Amino acid sequence: MTATVSPITPGASEAPEPGVSLSDYVPYRLATASAAVSRLIARAYEDRFGLTIPQWRLMSVLAEGALTQHTAVTRTAMDKVRVSRAAQELVVRRLVARTTVRSDRRSHTLELTAAGRRLFAEIAPLALAYEATLLAGLAPSEVAMFKRLLDHLETAAIQLTGGETITPRPDGSPDGSVDVD
Repeated sequence: MTATVSPITPGASEAPEPGVSLSDYVPYRLATASAAVSRLIARAYEDRFGLTIPQWRLMSVLAEGALTQHTAVTRTAMDKVRVSRAAQELVVRRLVARTTVRSDRRSHTLELTAAGRRLFAEIAPLALAYEATLLAGLAPSEVAMFKRLLDHLETAAIQLTGGETITPRPDGSPDGSVDVD
């Protein structure tokens, strides 16, 4: 995915600060927080289930129903090579079935197998427990605000990259994340 980044020019009242302190730079803080969470979860999924983050992400969207591989790219916010590799590895493990779309032989549908659904049912509570542990100490209103702020930052980033979008969930919130793994 190639993105065009819009130039940002400081307004008259916004004089640029000399230098950048990484500890105060929001994009850096988001990236490091995301990387730390990703490492924690990756270790757990790899050790316990033999899954990589891309495989887990693909299984998560497929748990909602079968998708074409192209749609899976959009829903997981991963590039097509990473989705293809994750799909192939899950097919080999018989956790995902990959079928050719009759109307377009170049397109494939991905769907969790019964074994994939069982594994996902085992992993999902662990994922939710990690999320709850990460958010422990925050009031429900703070969690809601945090999610709204993430939505706002993601929307702003999409606008700055020329309008590339991530397919929203049924509740309207974006479904995807920065790919740091």
